[in-house]
Amino acid sequence: MANLIRILLYAVPIVAILAWYIKRHSHKERTGLHSLRTAIEDGLTEPPTLHPEIDHRICIGCTNCVAACPEQHAHQVLGMIRKKAHLVGPTNCIGHGACKTVCPVNAITLVFGTAKRGVDIPLVNPDFQTNVPGIFIAGELGGMGLIRNAVEQGRQAMVSITKLVKDSHRNKIDVVIIGAGPAGFAATLAATEAKLRHVTVEQEELGGTVAHFPRRKLVMTQPAILPIVGKMRFTEVQKETLIEYWRDVEKKTGIQISYNERVDAIVAAPHGGFTVTTSKSTYDTRTVLLSIGRRGTPRKLDVPGEEMAKVVYRVIDPAQHINQHVLVVGGGDSALEAATSIAAEQGTTVSLSYRSAAFSRAKPKNRQLVEEMQAKGRLNVLFSSNVKSIQDGAVEILVGDELQTIVNDAVIVSAGGILPSAFLKTFGVHVETKWGSE
Repeated sequence: MANLIRILLYAVPIVAILAWYIKRHSHKERTGLHSLRTAIEDGLTEPPTLHPEIDHRICIGCTNCVAACPEQHAHQVLGMIRKKAHLVGPTNCIGHGACKTVCPVNAITLVFGTAKRGVDIPLVNPDFQTNVPGIFIAGELGGMGLIRNAVEQGRQAMVSITKLVKDSHRNKIDVVIIGAGPAGFAATLAATEAKLRHVTVEQEELGGTVAHFPRRKLVMTQPAILPIVGKMRFTEVQKETLIEYWRDVEKKTGIQISYNERVDAIVAAPHGGFTVTTSKSTYDTRTVLLSIGRRGTPRKLDVPGEEMAKVVYRVIDPAQHINQHVLVVGGGDSALEAATSIAAEQGTTVSLSYRSAAFSRAKPKNRQLVEEMQAKGRLNVLFSSNVKSIQDGAVEILVGDELQTIVNDAVIVSAGGILPSAFLKTFGVHVETKWGSE
């Protein structure tokens, strides 16, 4: 009897722990499967940027990658299925790379593109130098749209440039930094800290692509480290707050950025280095750092009337469309964010036109907001539609097989942009299409 009691004393806790373990992992399995099935049903299976590819022959199911993903608290990105890690929310992955870092068996590879969707990426070495010696790329153009990663790339690229130019002749500028987005801003601070002779030019305003985001858009979910300044102590921050912070840093550090200065040409100089010609000046430089966005030239509709002044390719301020009939064209996050931010303004009538039958490239939170706006009658979504012509006071749209004419005061085309491949090719930088490769 005493032996039976002792056995029960040991067995009951073990059985309880085992039951808890099985229940916990069964719940994770169900959650992972549900997220993956939802993504497949909604057509959200193509990651927009750098993402993990998991070798299930190696994966030991430790769940470290799931726990490490910074986006996991907001929406499921990684999940466990049959005791193996899976990318269950592909479109929610924004390329943090934390999953690869914590994998104890190196089962995760970070890749661009998939077998179905290629991504054009300039060829860049680990030191951020391209196939053209002296020309470097950092940030979004190289595939790193995440602000934290872009900031770090800008800093690291300048470390490489500093090593390259330390023994160079001082009759040239050490580096021309093109673009003042996250990577270019960090690089400018790093160049200042390293006492390099540098020039930073930006064709628009501080922030680059970030400055084009809709008002109040959440743009950072993890802190980043800026040269000179140190840690940006943000966990979550909206666009306006981040831009204001950068402006304050610009003022306090005294860095110089030439705004509204567009680069027209980059040409190899006869005796080494490059000649950078802009809309304002010409610079002889030892190196060039390209920290421009991937958007390049906005993708146009190529329809009659697109040249009208009421057609724009980004939202500056939703409030400027109060009491207007607005058409937003596109199905990605930028289009949905533009449409919902304008629809939130009083007196607006907003239509959202998308050529496909579902928002296959947009994040769930943006799709949910669109559905909420639809339910309130603030937003009219036109799936399987194409703009046929833009007129004074109206727009013609083919919705399925029916040609409709809607009242219109403004058209916002958010159909993405064309990678500046042609510009890169003018000075010899190679661009490669990645189909699920590093």
